[in-house]
Amino acid sequence: MGKDSSVSESLKKAYRYRWIVWGSMVLAYMVVFFHRLAAGVVKEDIINTFGLSYTEFGHLASMYFYAYMVMQIPVGILADSLGARITVSSGMLVAALGSVVFGLAKSVFAVFLGRFLVGIGVSVVFVCVLKVQSQWFREDEFASVSGATNLMGNLGGLVAQTPLALLVAAFTWRYTFVAIGALSAALAVLCFLLIRNKPQDMGFPPIHQEVPLEDNKKASVSSGLMEVIKDICLWPCFLYVPLVAGAYIAFTGAWGVPFLSEVYGMSAKEASGFIVMAVFGAMLGGVFMGWVSDKLKKRKLPVIIVSIVQVLSWAGIVFWVGRPINEALLKSLFFIMGFTSMGVVITWAIIKEMSHPERTGVAISVMNMITFLGLAIYPPLMGKIIDIFRESGASFAYRNAFLLCLFATALALGLAFLAKETGCRNIYASRKVSKA
Repeated sequence: MGKDSSVSESLKKAYRYRWIVWGSMVLAYMVVFFHRLAAGVVKEDIINTFGLSYTEFGHLASMYFYAYMVMQIPVGILADSLGARITVSSGMLVAALGSVVFGLAKSVFAVFLGRFLVGIGVSVVFVCVLKVQSQWFREDEFASVSGATNLMGNLGGLVAQTPLALLVAAFTWRYTFVAIGALSAALAVLCFLLIRNKPQDMGFPPIHQEVPLEDNKKASVSSGLMEVIKDICLWPCFLYVPLVAGAYIAFTGAWGVPFLSEVYGMSAKEASGFIVMAVFGAMLGGVFMGWVSDKLKKRKLPVIIVSIVQVLSWAGIVFWVGRPINEALLKSLFFIMGFTSMGVVITWAIIKEMSHPERTGVAISVMNMITFLGLAIYPPLMGKIIDIFRESGASFAYRNAFLLCLFATALALGLAFLAKETGCRNIYASRKVSKA
């Protein structure tokens, strides 16, 4: 009786402390979104300071994504081996260094180097967040917490808009980015002091019992990676995420504002007011999708339902192009599109629950690398379609570009039917038994 009481009290302490761990990780994740969008805010300052062309600035902004994509497999390995505490703390220090180099840059090479270092540094956070969540939260809480993580990350992106512009106006872009570097360094120290990879590192019992595995011994890095890549059951989710997220990011980050400006003659400010509805939809959708999935203790069915609505929202966008402006309808379509795009939060949970507990980081990193490849492909491909059909009018050109998003989300719907139902629990062991 006394032993059970002691374990229960330790679990209560673990439940309380996990929010400190999660909060530290989320602060780092907000920095990820901040840096992702910050370059656009200081575009004119950078172009004027270094005499860059728009093409050169585009390459500068992309340095973040190149670094992020290249780092994903190494980050997964680091998350599974060194753990989130050391990996995130080290990453925040590299991001701090990159931000300072960026702010103090006297040459084009230095400003590119600073941006690249920032990308290297922040690339470690997302995988480590999900890795830590898998240890500190029950499996029927994972999707809900992932949705909350997505919400907080997007708040970091919002800080990179008007607040950053005000800071730059008050203190110049150089001082602002040096200050951001100092803040990132302080956050690195905070992460090292507060983050623990799992409850057992604090002397607490595990939040959930580990699934007994016959092959629970440590696998080599290469064999663990190859097992993840060869697991065909993971690939529907691996491909679902870039198809859906790529369409959403391409619309909100690249072609949404030009579409509204060229087809409906809106100013950039007016168009942004429409596009932000998709962003708000995504922020709320991640929390809602995760919560519903955890409450139902279902993964596959919610993904299928939300994918159907996602396809319908894109169909509405495609077939409304060129019609008379209807502010309420367009904003509703954009909100629903953003909201349903966060079905990807549930697929993160599926990937985690189908993977060996010791290789969660690698599995998430493979997904993230494929996702960033998708994010990189969408904008130029849609731009090419617009160029091809531009002579037939802006409405026709954009309708054909958005058809790509409609077809992609329809394909994602098909993949949702191929996903496995995990019942909000790790099914790796049972899958291995069924294969035997």
